[in-house]
Amino acid sequence: MILVIGGTGTTGRLVAAKLAERGHRTRIASRRPSAGGVRFDWRDPTTHSDALGGVHAIYAIPPVGEIDPAPVMLPFLELARSAGARRVVLLSSSAVPPAEHGLGLVHARLGELFTEWAVLRPSWFMENFLGGQPHAVSAREHGEIVSATGTARVGFVDPADIAEVAVRALTDPTPHNTDHIITGPEALSYDAVAAVLTEVGGRPVRHRAIDAAELAAIHSANGLPPDFARFLASLDTAIAAGAEDRTTSTVADVTGRTPRSFRDFCRDRLRADSPG
Repeated sequence: MILVIGGTGTTGRLVAAKLAERGHRTRIASRRPSAGGVRFDWRDPTTHSDALGGVHAIYAIPPVGEIDPAPVMLPFLELARSAGARRVVLLSSSAVPPAEHGLGLVHARLGELFTEWAVLRPSWFMENFLGGQPHAVSAREHGEIVSATGTARVGFVDPADIAEVAVRALTDPTPHNTDHIITGPEALSYDAVAAVLTEVGGRPVRHRAIDAAELAAIHSANGLPPDFARFLASLDTAIAAGAEDRTTSTVADVTGRTPRSFRDFCRDRLRADSPG
């Protein structure tokens, strides 16, 4: 049995679907489970034991909106080990290396807790510019995407490529026992992203560059806690300094196929969403 925490989210639902397609027994865990799933809340330990029954591998998505998820994640992972789980694949971020605090601490401890493990460290999601994400909403309603990244570039990645790496890390006979920095095939500036959205979507979209303080204020106005709003804005500052200007061969190395480009992702997504 493979437990998929956050199994209704952006990558979790894809991981669960791919596992099921390949015949793996899968348990989908979320705060609002659908039919056949189980209720799971990182902040509610009473939901943890039931989710772990008979589980040998776990896809672990951290709690949303937590700057420091270690205090809730590490006790669960210790419980999972005691309950018989052998392998854990953690979804982290390319912006979060192993550290002594926060999600980086969970990363650093994973190899101590489990003999079979992997940490996925994807770059920023292509999904952010389509669907219901703030950049996507802003592009549709205002014809602009807003960031504090300046002209710096990011190796945006398709969530389906992340999910494919996750499935391999969960099911390959030999455990990966490493962290995977996962990117798309090219690094793009937000200006270049806006140009692709304009070309593929048929409506003009521009990139409006602002500073980190302005961005944090926008995040706060959209309902995020002030500390988390400032944290997200600081990630844009890191991008502006070049932290995400890279591409890796991880998707091809792990899955045997090339990652999807942003242009192809947009075309395929818009085609799927169009009537008829």
